[in-house]
Parts: sequence; structure tokens; C-alpha cells
Amino acid sequence: MSEAATTRTVEQVVRGQLSTALGGVRGMLEAAVPTLVFTATWLTARDLRLALICSVGAALVLLVVRLAQRSSVQFVLNALFGIGIGALFVTLSARSGGTEDEQALAYFLPGLIYNAGYAVLMSLSCITRWPVVGFMVGSVTGDPTAWRSDPQVVRLCTRLTWLLVLPCVVRVVSQGPLWLGANGDVLPAEPVIAALGVMKVVLGWPLQVGALAAMAWVLGRNATPVTPESARTTD
Repeated sequence: MSEAATTRTVEQVVRGQLSTALGGVRGMLEAAVPTLVFTATWLTARDLRLALICSVGAALVLLVVRLAQRSSVQFVLNALFGIGIGALFVTLSARSGGTEDEQALAYFLPGLIYNAGYAVLMSLSCITRWPVVGFMVGSVTGDPTAWRSDPQVVRLCTRLTWLLVLPCVVRVVSQGPLWLGANGDVLPAEPVIAALGVMKVVLGWPLQVGALAAMAWVLGRNATPVTPESARTTD
């Protein structure tokens, strides 16, 4: 029997999909540890190359543990990909003559760009009534757009998508001015880099967990049938 046939409500679908997509607490910790290592190493040694090496080393240790346990390496690879993008921005800054502080700031720029872009795209999906969470429902039912025929499902998925947008907006609003101030020599670079490192972790998985808790609350209050047909069979 297919998952679409055994899943009764949209809420059940979304809970399962979000759990898989985020990897639980362990997956979010695996994303946070390399950033913590990078920030701590840079602040103590003031050696950007060493900080990058240690950050990659921490991610590789996590990868080896995952491989030894024969569990999913997806979230560790995501962390390594993020480090790689950060290192690319650092390299570009160095090649353009950036100072060590400017290079360290460049490491945090991809995260800001990602969160800003993610927030814009997710917001547009809500405004146009094609909320991203709706496609999670569609991936289970086998029809990626059939959920739009049910106003209940559209409203629920829109609310859930806005809750996913919120953490991205908070990160950009809180970190963006600091980054711009330090990059423009308005604020001292070293404390800003330290703050960005801490905020990247604090506003990472803990904030995501908060958003998920809010989503769980919304999901716990309703029982929206996946399709009108299933609504009739469950009444």
C-alpha cells in the first residue's frame, strides 16, 4: 500500500516530511559544530587557514562516525558543502586584496545570501498561493499540484511556510547590519566576527527548533484531509 493511501491527514504528511528533511537534533548539530570550530579557532589563533582546516576536520570526523554507523551522511555533507562555499568566498576576498578581517567576514556572507534568498522565494510562494510546504504534500500524494484544489490545504500549507520563512528573516535582520557595518569599517571587525560566529549557531538549529515547535502546534490543532476523497472516507 502506498504512503498516500495510508496517510490520513496533511498534518501527518508534513510532520514526516519535515523530520526527514531536517535530520532531527543530530542533523542540526552536525551543521553547527563546524561553524563553532571555525569561530573558536579563528578567535584564538587568528589564523584563517587553520580555522578552515579545523572546521573541515571536525566535519570529516562527523562523517567518519556516520559511515561507521552506516547512517545517512546527508547532513554532514551539507555542512562540508557550506564550509566549501565559505572557503570559496574567503579565497575570492583574498584574491581581491581583502585583509584577514575581510576574508573572515567573507566566510559568513554565503549564509546571509542564502537566508535572504530563501526568505524571498518562500515569501513569494505564499503570496502567490503556491506555498512550498504544499509540495511536500504533493510529493506524498503523487500529484504535485492537486493539493491546490482544496482551500483548507492551501491555507494550512501557507501558514506552515510562513513559519519556515521567519527564522531566515530573523537571521538576516540580526546579522546583516553587523556584517555590513564591519565590512564598511563602521564597526570593529573582530567582535563582529565573533558575534557572527555565535549567532550563526544560536540562530541556526535552536531557532529552527523553535519554528518547528510552532509548526507542531499548528499541526496539532488540525486534521486536514490530504484530498477531498479521503475527507469523505474518514468522515
